[in-house]
Amino acid sequence: MIYIFDGAMGTMLQNAGLPAGSCPELWNIEQSAVITSIHKSYIDNGADIIETNTFGANRIKLTHYGLQDKVQALNTAAVKAARAACRPTTKIAGSVGPTGKLISPLGDLTFDSAYDVFYEQICALDQAGVDMILIETIIDIQEMRAALLAAKAASTKPIICQMSYGADGRTVTGTDPVTAAIILEAMGADVIGANCSLGPAQLLPIVEQLAQTTSCPISIQSNAGMPSLINKQTVFPMGPEEMGQWAQKLVAAGAQYIGGCCGTTPKHIKAIHEAVSHLSVTTLSTKQQLNKTTALTSRSKTIYLGANHPTVIIGERINPTGRKQLAADIASGQFISVKKEALAQIRAGAHILDVNMGVPGINQAEAMEYVVQELSMLVDAPLVIDTTDSKALEAGLKAYPGRALINSISAEPERLETFLPLAKKYGAAVLCLPISPKGVPKTAQERLQVTKQIIHAAFAAGLRPCDFVLDALILTAAADAHAGMEALTALKLYREHLGYPTTMGLSNISFGLPRRDAINATFCAMALDAGLDAPILNPYDPLMQHTLAASSLLLGHDANGRSYSMQYAPNKQTEEEESRNVPKNIIDQIRQAITSGEKEAVVPLVQQALDEGINSVAISEQALTAAMNEVGTDFGSGRCFLPQVLLAAETMRAAFLTIKKVLPAHESKSLGIVVLATVKGDIHDLGKNIVAALLENNGFTVIDLGKDVTPEAIVEGALKYKADIVGLCALMTTTMPQIDLTIAALKAGNASAKTIVGGAVLTQEYAIQAEADAYAENGVEAVTIAKKLLAIH
Repeated sequence: MIYIFDGAMGTMLQNAGLPAGSCPELWNIEQSAVITSIHKSYIDNGADIIETNTFGANRIKLTHYGLQDKVQALNTAAVKAARAACRPTTKIAGSVGPTGKLISPLGDLTFDSAYDVFYEQICALDQAGVDMILIETIIDIQEMRAALLAAKAASTKPIICQMSYGADGRTVTGTDPVTAAIILEAMGADVIGANCSLGPAQLLPIVEQLAQTTSCPISIQSNAGMPSLINKQTVFPMGPEEMGQWAQKLVAAGAQYIGGCCGTTPKHIKAIHEAVSHLSVTTLSTKQQLNKTTALTSRSKTIYLGANHPTVIIGERINPTGRKQLAADIASGQFISVKKEALAQIRAGAHILDVNMGVPGINQAEAMEYVVQELSMLVDAPLVIDTTDSKALEAGLKAYPGRALINSISAEPERLETFLPLAKKYGAAVLCLPISPKGVPKTAQERLQVTKQIIHAAFAAGLRPCDFVLDALILTAAADAHAGMEALTALKLYREHLGYPTTMGLSNISFGLPRRDAINATFCAMALDAGLDAPILNPYDPLMQHTLAASSLLLGHDANGRSYSMQYAPNKQTEEEESRNVPKNIIDQIRQAITSGEKEAVVPLVQQALDEGINSVAISEQALTAAMNEVGTDFGSGRCFLPQVLLAAETMRAAFLTIKKVLPAHESKSLGIVVLATVKGDIHDLGKNIVAALLENNGFTVIDLGKDVTPEAIVEGALKYKADIVGLCALMTTTMPQIDLTIAALKAGNASAKTIVGGAVLTQEYAIQAEADAYAENGVEAVTIAKKLLAIH
């Protein structure tokens, strides 16, 4: 069955007389009859599911109106108003929107605080009697993870998770639909989809990607096209008939729940209902094929493991076992070496990074949380949480904005009882290590049986076939002559009887023997032939790199030997240079530290450069500015995402501050004064805050006037601070006309500042009609445009 959602609420409220800048959710109490009538109009035109008027009814959003103590009352009243409009078959979805803040380390909101805010609202919706929870318009996967966990704790009702994507097919913080679907399905979402920001044409490929990835039903609520400004009015161009035609295509691509977002009306919902209500749900055979495919993700990248995928390298170097200096660094709270190992392993070819904070005497949970947060900003490789400490495991899983692998779960009762529920809760995959209460099984057959026990317990805990990676367990060849062959036989038995992807820590085989590199590489080749999919190894080892490249070719994962040939092409760097990729020039080292986001590393590098007599201007221009230009180019081409940009900007700021500290007389002239504001009636300031951070870290002086700012206050601020640029932001279609009014007020007030406008619903065309000097699609572009407007090179 195809389910029809309703359409936009905000524009309907505005048409009903909601004053600009007032709280929409307050009408659930003060104008409940109006809310009920809007719901009824959608039901009369074919909506099966109506959404409560509670998009912003969370404690953080309501604080702006002084209503933070009314969460329970406003959400309860909203459900009551919706129920009054319902027919017997109508369902009510409790709408839960974003907090408007980024979760740490991208922003200042903690994960636990976000969870509490969502939990409070969803409890109220659940107790008031909604039929399902709809978490929508979320632009950061970490916020969605917090909301989903809160929803599962607060309610047993179905949960729909809808992210908002940009024109590049990713969220603001870089998550693609495939990655989002893998994370959310593993965490227990019942329906996965997308809403807002885009029209149906742009959302169609997102539906296609979701359908190829998830077995969950798919929901889509698109805008009625992208808005334009016509005669000073915001107009969504897509009419009901065209919306209905697109709805048929969305259903054919796999959508089962379909409705409208910004710009849609009861007439659009009627057209959608008439176009698709008679259609059947589209199913794809590929869903069944993907059901047993294990995938790990970071915030922005998915890695598949298994026999039908290329060999995946798990880097083993972030592990203090047997490494005194790394252990000492971790114990002292210095994580520079951890970050350097992460970056170096990625450059050396690792696809996934194992993270172990097992240093005696430290708070491993705190260390794991910090390192996972930092690495999730620094690299896009999925992480393996490697610990025997359940508190450290939960800290790492909670902090990670992706789907991690837990290393490891044995058949020991305590491990099964503590680790499996955490894997289920946070949607992690598990590495099954065949160790039982009796100890380490000696034979491959015994390992198979123990592994089956772990899998059986995992299924009982709610895990799925795509949640497993099996360890064949390597013992030391010097102590057991059959260690190698038993591990190889175990790999073959796993492939024959279970079919899940496999892994092993290769270096155990050579412990205590000379030329360990030769033994490890030889054993790696044998294991790959026996069915090893994801070896855990030292990616810096040149011999291992040769073996992996040759094995990939010989096992059929490298068509025509292309990758193998490229690896040995002339003019390649030496192996040491390639694995470490360390620039020789200090300026280049500073530039690389900034592009890589190595905040701690850049400070001593800048100090060294100054000690060597390098001019501070040369450092600023050739290293700092050049690095940010490089990051901007990578961002524009999709090679990096917002977390990496913010981290690079913070690193550059640390470099600037170091120059100023070492040379107090150094001229750190501001590039210009920028006054920023979210326009009147709009309380969304997430994007504005990102722009402010990037401008400041690039050398501009930023005056942030806040959100819901009147044109008069913006004019006053521009004149008072002698602004070179005024940046205006609007997220809602209902507040877009305030952009025009503010620009007109600036001109009338003789403010000479250039104007840059941006926001989720704004376009280049709208900016031109509003007579803005420029439109910026994102924060990185805003920095570039600001420099151009002020002729800064």
